[in-house]
Amino acid sequence: MVRKILAEIPQEMLQIDLEKYRQRALELGATDAKIISTDIILIDERVRAKCIFPKCRQYGVNANCPPYAPDLDLIRKIVSNFQYGIFIMVRVPPKQIAGSEARKKLLFARSATKMFEIVSKIEAEAFFDGYHLALGFASGPCKNVFCPDAGCSALVPGQPCRFPLRAKASMEGVGMNAFSMAARVGWDVYPVGESISPSDVPHGTRLGLVLIH
Repeated sequence: MVRKILAEIPQEMLQIDLEKYRQRALELGATDAKIISTDIILIDERVRAKCIFPKCRQYGVNANCPPYAPDLDLIRKIVSNFQYGIFIMVRVPPKQIAGSEARKKLLFARSATKMFEIVSKIEAEAFFDGYHLALGFASGPCKNVFCPDAGCSALVPGQPCRFPLRAKASMEGVGMNAFSMAARVGWDVYPVGESISPSDVPHGTRLGLVLIH
């Protein structure tokens, strides 16, 4: 049942709901999920710099990535208005995310799609529970998942996003140092890329975040 909006959400209700969303992430396929306070969210200009040096394939070609993603000062202000978030981790088989075959065959898109689905569903459920300002961030460019063979319609003046309730900015695209945050909460994260053999890492990692209240 859809809840009415409350001027103040009782702390007991909030904590029960946060745990419900954490469990929901696991039900939807997350390897782990944690309730975090927003003071552990790290926003760092160096993360945004990694989108530029060397320039990412998705730089400038979708509305949720730089240079169109919000500037980091705005992100800091947004995050400061939330108390809690659900930090979500999906562990990925190395063959799906490391090495040249993962890119050539678009194997990396499987785990990215899963994270977008988890984040979107939790954000929507929180919205209808009365957390109307809930805000989600996924992992990797949304264009790779939703519009790999088409231009981003949101960059066309007067045109909306084709998937407005599912496409999200990534944590890294808005400057969040997701890897360091993951290390802080005890998750093992390994750097992967096209030059890394799948045998060189035990797993890949996708990270997502839903700010709740």
